[in-house]
Amino acid sequence: MAAGKIERIMDTVNTLCLSDLPGYAPRGTKDRAGQARLSLAELDHALGAFFVGTYNQREHGETGHPPQARWEAGAFLPHMPDALEQLDLLLLTVAKPRKIHPDGIHFQSLRYLDPVLAAYVGEDVTIRYDPRHLAEIRVFHQDRYLTRAICPQLAGTTVSLKDIAAARNARRRELTGTLRQRTSVVDRLLAVHTTPEPLTGEPPPEPQESRPRLRRYREQ
Repeated sequence: MAAGKIERIMDTVNTLCLSDLPGYAPRGTKDRAGQARLSLAELDHALGAFFVGTYNQREHGETGHPPQARWEAGAFLPHMPDALEQLDLLLLTVAKPRKIHPDGIHFQSLRYLDPVLAAYVGEDVTIRYDPRHLAEIRVFHQDRYLTRAICPQLAGTTVSLKDIAAARNARRRELTGTLRQRTSVVDRLLAVHTTPEPLTGEPPPEPQESRPRLRRYREQ
């Protein structure tokens, strides 16, 4: 039953939203990944706009009311957490164990800082983060919220984990290409400066200087 509902909503999203987006490539399209035109952030924004502005405003086939109007008519108030830190526990589901170093917390080759961390150097902590926004992380010590640490390199910007991975892969490919190019140059230089060995059974060529002397000796 649940699988059918999921397939139905996915079909609705595919028909009413994705099919109108740049780079849309239905099943059977050659090189579907190569047709991509939107970044992950742009796709996330398009999906959010569709659900809020279109899907929730359309009349539902069974209830006869738009989902948004039905929600508001019920006067339902969700139970909110007591603090934003508790909300982080619900939303920032990606958790990683880390250790606090004298220069902060190291994660994804980045460094995260906060004055509160100075009192916990050497302690094991758990960090929670949003993969779409790595400028900051939430730090928990012994399952209790400790502080929010900032990465100075990414402060004021929005950088996702996917962006960082893509940049690293591009740099790795660049270095690999450079190494291959240098190896090819070295191989060519070695081929030019290497003296070919004589064929088996043939005496090596005589030095040019010794040939006149040998000829005079034979004449005598």
